[in-house]
Amino acid sequence: MIRLDRDGHVATITLDRPAARNALPTAGWLKLAEVANEIAASDARVAILRSEVPLIFSAGADISEFGTFAEGDATQFRKAMRAGIEAVAALPMPCLAVVDGGCYGAAVALILACDLRVAGEGAQFAATPAKLGIGYPREDVARLSAQVGKGNAARMLFTGEIVDAADALAMGLVELRWEDAEPLARAFADRIAANAPGAMKLLKRALVDPTDPALDDAFDAAFSGEEFAKGLAAFRERRRPDF
Repeated sequence: MIRLDRDGHVATITLDRPAARNALPTAGWLKLAEVANEIAASDARVAILRSEVPLIFSAGADISEFGTFAEGDATQFRKAMRAGIEAVAALPMPCLAVVDGGCYGAAVALILACDLRVAGEGAQFAATPAKLGIGYPREDVARLSAQVGKGNAARMLFTGEIVDAADALAMGLVELRWEDAEPLARAFADRIAANAPGAMKLLKRALVDPTDPALDDAFDAAFSGEEFAKGLAAFRERRRPDF
């Protein structure tokens, strides 16, 4: 269902549940949290979230289990989905989502937990809770609104319409668009992994919460760190630093 691979400094989370179009059941969201936490504790410098299934990133949550929910199961599902999404959002290193094909429902919330989103030409996006008669978790509404603006968030949530790759790029739902998304995402991941890992983590902390006063001391301390010494030496010698 969910696989973790390493290639040098790059950790890759792969969704691979073809029979369900990568829709994640409650157990799947918990597995995603487990995998993301494993990456967070590792020395990986960048993470990629991708699909192994052609033409689909993910259909979102596995609605086949919704009809069997007993009392309290909806709460457990919501908490499991939250655990998976927030574990991805909490990764201390940059995370890229690769979307080639459909990305629907809760899968939109999942890619919003990443730092960069790369769409292939065949990518499609839709936030569809209203078609099921349910809402969208408040945290995911907030992320969607912050990403694309309140108006575009309202458009996606109220209509449930499909947004293609061009429209997604125009509204800011994705940052990069290419005919074949994965090679571009891999190239960006390699570029990120070549930078100083401590600096990457510090920059991500600042992007997540620029109001954190602890960032001031962390910024100052970096000037006496080993990464800065290596970077400055490489700059003076006009070569790429080896981090």
